[in-house]
Amino acid sequence: MKLTPIGALVRALFLVPAAVATTSAAFAQQAPQPEPAAAGGDTAVQQVTVTGIRASVRSALSVKENSNSIVEVVSSEDIGKLPDTTIAESLARLPGLAAGLDRGNASQIVARGIGERFIGATLNGRELASSEPNRAVRFEQFPSESLSGAVVYKTQNADLIEGGVATSIDLQTVQPLKYKGRQLSVKADALFYPLANDVDAKAWRPRLGGIYIDQLAGGSVGVALAASYQKQPSIEKRKNHWAFNENNSVDMNGDGSVDRTPWGFEDEIKRGTNERASVLGKVEWKLNPDAQITADLYYAKNKIHEPSVQHWTGDIGNWDGWQTPNFSNLDIRDGYVVGATVRDVTVSTHSTRWFQNMSNFAGGLNGKFNVGDWKIDADVAVSRADRDSQWADVRQTSAPGTLSWAFTGNEHQEYSFTQDTGNAAIFGAPALYIDADGHVDDKLNSAQLSAWSPVELGPVSRIKFGARFSDREKSFHQTTWNLATTATALPASSFETIRAEGYFPALMLNDFDGTVGSLFGAGALSPDGRAQTTNDLLAGWRVKERSSAVYAQGDLDGEMFGLKYRGNVGLRVVHTRQTGYGMESRNGAAPTALEGGASYTKALPSANLILNLDEAQEHQLRFSLARAMSRAPMDEMRASRSLSIDTTPGSSQPLTGSAGNPGLLPMMANQADLSYQWYFEQGSLLSAGLFYKKVGSYIGITSDTTTIDGRQATITRSINGDGGYVRGLELAYQQAFTMLPAPFDGLGMSANFSYNESSIKEFTGDFPMVGLMRRNGGVTLWYEKNGFEARLQANYHSPFVRMPRWNAGYLVENAEETYVSANISKYLTPQLQLHLGLDNITNQRVIHKQGGNQYVQNVMEYGRRYNIGLAYKF
Repeated sequence: MKLTPIGALVRALFLVPAAVATTSAAFAQQAPQPEPAAAGGDTAVQQVTVTGIRASVRSALSVKENSNSIVEVVSSEDIGKLPDTTIAESLARLPGLAAGLDRGNASQIVARGIGERFIGATLNGRELASSEPNRAVRFEQFPSESLSGAVVYKTQNADLIEGGVATSIDLQTVQPLKYKGRQLSVKADALFYPLANDVDAKAWRPRLGGIYIDQLAGGSVGVALAASYQKQPSIEKRKNHWAFNENNSVDMNGDGSVDRTPWGFEDEIKRGTNERASVLGKVEWKLNPDAQITADLYYAKNKIHEPSVQHWTGDIGNWDGWQTPNFSNLDIRDGYVVGATVRDVTVSTHSTRWFQNMSNFAGGLNGKFNVGDWKIDADVAVSRADRDSQWADVRQTSAPGTLSWAFTGNEHQEYSFTQDTGNAAIFGAPALYIDADGHVDDKLNSAQLSAWSPVELGPVSRIKFGARFSDREKSFHQTTWNLATTATALPASSFETIRAEGYFPALMLNDFDGTVGSLFGAGALSPDGRAQTTNDLLAGWRVKERSSAVYAQGDLDGEMFGLKYRGNVGLRVVHTRQTGYGMESRNGAAPTALEGGASYTKALPSANLILNLDEAQEHQLRFSLARAMSRAPMDEMRASRSLSIDTTPGSSQPLTGSAGNPGLLPMMANQADLSYQWYFEQGSLLSAGLFYKKVGSYIGITSDTTTIDGRQATITRSINGDGGYVRGLELAYQQAFTMLPAPFDGLGMSANFSYNESSIKEFTGDFPMVGLMRRNGGVTLWYEKNGFEARLQANYHSPFVRMPRWNAGYLVENAEETYVSANISKYLTPQLQLHLGLDNITNQRVIHKQGGNQYVQNVMEYGRRYNIGLAYKF
């Protein structure tokens, strides 16, 4: 049987200890060199003495100061105690970083004005699979109990896994052998969501967590076990004004100008649960002073169950003027009808149920060995992610009535209907729509081998070599179906009526699954045995990707112009082969299998230099040059396509259609960073930095001219197009005011601000680049003294473009947001702590705008959130 590169490294991992055992005696008198971190080589976060806010701040700043890269750091305040509930919230507060929100929670990270497609994510230096269709990692899946911290690499090293043009984020778990003695910490919280009272939902939910650390076998074996559980209310009130009839509208008021009427609008009241559970297990075994084996696994399960009720109206588009006599009370602004009264229209009610079940697994085996002056690190890992989801809709349409609305922008959204939408009798026969039952699966296997040794080669103080291999396969398939029923209507007893201020009275099914089963049959919600439609087959895809990388890196240490310097220089060479699979349909014919692909080799040089401007090394000037890459989103590398062909004999009309693009190449960037950092006292920093990235081969969706079967074709798809620059300024300040007289000596503050700009535009809609926040920043005020801790935080970002749905062609502008939160805690005894959290204190809403039209707004309200609980440390 042919031995794969990964197989060879697996065997090597278990052969190395035997070799070490035979040679360790010869080197017993040699003190082992400090071991670098698995990712980046110089930024281990683990600090076992960290307790409290002040110590956490100092620990993180120490890592930042001593790193050879420009980094940001999150460090735990104690075992199992990050500053926030999940790592996503902590990351979003770092200089230059922010987060896109999902269900009111910080989720996917935006860094330096660049979106999630440019963010690399690793756990203990290992790449992570993703339950998203692209490559983006949902950082809210990592609770505080599972991690000891995170390092955000803003500049590149040759030993960093490629993939993060904006930044690479390495999440790190505890190292139990670095603790002394047994430690156990547990906590229990009650979560309270006041908005639930507005929609007659349960407002209180639990959150539990804990971590256990111990050393066995005389201290040679360390174990860690962490677990968490949270059942968070998933509550939302939403109003969405759809786009306007731009091409078939008419003059409504006789002034000679076309008055564009809206397609319609929808509202939604959602009351569900977002249930998350995770477990981390880790074992470290120090065989002897020259060998250590580590095995670890992480598993997280996320179950979202969201019953909701929606109303839609699409009867107000006035196509070609057919409804003009029914309109009155027109409110026309900038050529758009933003308010009116319309006769003889209907409203549909949708009692829906959405579920989204995600699981994520990451595990690996690592060995670190000393062989003379050489340090060897061998690692094998697996990562799995999957996502099962389904949107089901029991839909009914009302009798005609008169509708009035006013959607005038700036969150002003009002409407009324003469029919009582809380009365089941006005609605007709129900129908069931499943759109869609979808499944994502992602499998990633990897192996790494590296070796380093101190040397004396002029300014080079250490050399490091390494290799990495990975295999990844990701797929998606879906099934959609619709069912009718013989029932003419549903009785009022089937529903619960929800009356929320500012919304249509809403009918929500008391028992969604039971009602669907009685109306449409026992298997109505199951895809089993159902044939996929042509659209389903075209929507499915599979992508395989095999990558290998080798690198060499030298650490620098020396003196020039009387000033000490350090840093590194290196080269990483990456080779990738990718294949996309899918289905093709021509002129609506039955789909047939299709595949395509590409391969490429990229050289990624990097250099980092830190110049100490004074003897105490408090003033540092940091400079970095690098070439970086971020691979194409995996869903955009599908081979699927739908074509229209003029079959008239002799016709020269080109093929048209839409498609994926399995030949997409990575987005490349040449980048430079310059940063000044002043560590003016312990735990204090003042810094300013500039960065510039020249991004080439930017990926976006457009109409692309290509050749298919020797014939010209115009296809809408993702392509590697022109790029441009991204540049920015980052400022940060942090200080503990220990110089103040008591009790004010417990005060501290951190603040950051960044400004970003870019010449890159999306290829459709003239949108700015996805993720571009021109301004973002935050301020944190904290106080810690005599067992009392308090933290008040405010974070702001300006508007930015994002892709909130799976469809990469759906772009919106996320309006500016300011989020304010607070945390207060008090140690009641040396072991028992009472804590209180307040999140989204100002009730910030999430607003999505489309097409630059101020009147097209999707306004989502998640409400304020509170938690109160106890933590006990044994």
